[in-house]
Amino acid sequence: MTIQQMLVQLAEGMVITTQIFAVTLLVSLPLGLLVAFGRMSKNPVLRTVVKFYISIMRGTPLMLQLMVVYFGPYYLFGLRMGSGYRLWATFIGFSINYAAYFAEIYRSGIQSMPVGQYEAAQILGYGKGQTFFKIILPQVIKRILPSVTNEVITLVKDTSLAFTLSVAEMFSTAKALAAAQTNMIPLVAAGIFYYVFNLLVAFIMERVEKGLDYYR
Repeated sequence: MTIQQMLVQLAEGMVITTQIFAVTLLVSLPLGLLVAFGRMSKNPVLRTVVKFYISIMRGTPLMLQLMVVYFGPYYLFGLRMGSGYRLWATFIGFSINYAAYFAEIYRSGIQSMPVGQYEAAQILGYGKGQTFFKIILPQVIKRILPSVTNEVITLVKDTSLAFTLSVAEMFSTAKALAAAQTNMIPLVAAGIFYYVFNLLVAFIMERVEKGLDYYR
């Protein structure tokens, strides 16, 4: 196999990796905000349930969670899912896992805001929703962006765990090629792919952070 053919196969795996990354972010970021609201709720039942969910997601391996999402429908309800469910199970497993981490990041940012800002907004006639989305949330995003960036970079690397469900993302493809050719070149190429991907992510997040400098 030529290097060009190898790169083509790795690029095909990279498409799957990018899909996992994009879907996880699109779902887990807003879901994490909802979970954070539940975590801070005055309702003790809701707060306890959400706290338990976060504890499970943060306290067990993502690999195990993926397996539960994939095999759970069969062992719990006797449902036989088709092979196409592998990718969907990956999306679900990653999204609910990262939503728990983002929820705690959101919570720390929201709770760090001075109470005076809420009081000032109330005096100006803002409702609770307006206060949060127009005044508090933009500042929270500015404060939590470094922590979010770290999680996003971790997500790029964690996509390799999709191999647990036999999803042919880039790392799985690289391992198969390395085993077939009995050399390390595919794995080195995969490492470069991940590094460049993370450089791009870091660059974008840095630009976003600079764009929010007016909240200083």
